[in-house]
Amino acid sequence: MAEQHHHHHLFHHHKEDEQTMDTAGTEVDYKKEEKHHKHLEQLGEMGAVAAGAYALHEKHKAKKDPEHAHKHKIEEEVAAAAAVGAGGFAFHEHHEKKESKEEYEETHGKKHHHLLG
Repeated sequence: MAEQHHHHHLFHHHKEDEQTMDTAGTEVDYKKEEKHHKHLEQLGEMGAVAAGAYALHEKHKAKKDPEHAHKHKIEEEVAAAAAVGAGGFAFHEHHEKKESKEEYEETHGKKHHHLLG
């Protein structure tokens, strides 16, 4: 009887190892989902930084242009609110990413931290 050799590849993973069925019976690729949430988290972070920078820019303009200070102050506040919203979105996506990672690890038997508490 011929022996079958299984090669372990370092860089190529089979998709079937990463997919599991969800409650609706469809396949869920947790690694792909985790990557998607990571990407959205990074977009949220960039949005928060950009809006925060724009708020600081408008604050500076309000000081330098007293004739239009009220307009700049309003734009500063709108940009600050956008920065907070983008930060909240990034925070939300961070937790979604974390949840996807935990689901992947639970389905593949890597950790069972919910059993003790």
